[in-house]
Amino acid sequence: MAETDTSTEATDSEPIDAGPDVEPGTVYLVGSGPGDPELLTVRAHRLLEESDVVLHDKLPGPKIIETLPEDRREDVGKRAGGERTPQSAINERLVELAREGKSVVRLKGGDSFVFGRGGEEAEYLAAHDVPFEVVPGVTSAIAAPAVAGVPVTHRDHASSVSFVTGHEDPTKAESAVDWGALAATGGTIVVLMGVGRLPDYTKALLETGMAPETPVALVERGTWPGQRVATGTLETIVEARDEADISPPAVTVIGDVAGTRESVVDFLQNDYGDASEDPR
Repeated sequence: MAETDTSTEATDSEPIDAGPDVEPGTVYLVGSGPGDPELLTVRAHRLLEESDVVLHDKLPGPKIIETLPEDRREDVGKRAGGERTPQSAINERLVELAREGKSVVRLKGGDSFVFGRGGEEAEYLAAHDVPFEVVPGVTSAIAAPAVAGVPVTHRDHASSVSFVTGHEDPTKAESAVDWGALAATGGTIVVLMGVGRLPDYTKALLETGMAPETPVALVERGTWPGQRVATGTLETIVEARDEADISPPAVTVIGDVAGTRESVVDFLQNDYGDASEDPR
């Protein structure tokens, strides 16, 4: 659903042998959107049908991944606390396949340039003389709240929005996110990959002086089967998360816009299921 994993592995490695004199194929860095196949762009859909191989992670969503023939797809996904393919190995595999002359889709959830490592992969491909194309996707940072009835901007409530990763590089000496500055903007704060650290950043915002009654919404697996939504305030959202059993991937929306869901939800027709359809 969401643009997914910003944990760090080395992205440089030993040079890859070019091998036979073959014209390199093109690598397509494709954003799949939040997970509903109907939210794929037309170009993304065509490339998935025409490419020789698709390297995907978990977050394009089960309905999209299931449409890919098994002999043309490679799972290079990462899961928090579980097995994962190092980013360096993904980079090398992209180059290896392209140098075999193959057309390669690197499929990411949401948009690959929004906390999706698309920029790192583009730099690596360029450094190894591999042609690539960027195919933007519908970012889950906007789409997941939207289908749950939460606009990230609203003329009456927020004229700005900030996108933040809730899963920073654990090797950093200190956080690069200035929660005090974000709180001072008065706009919407959207946190991706922030379910586990929700207590940390809600506490940080409260300590900066943000009002405890500030509305907050959590949207798990937006547009997937089994989509879940939990709402509360900055002071109560951790408890609401636990009561609703919200798990990654999820998007957190902090600000007055989160409070507008209550006024529209009874008429909202974006029905992506409930806990009875939970795919976990």
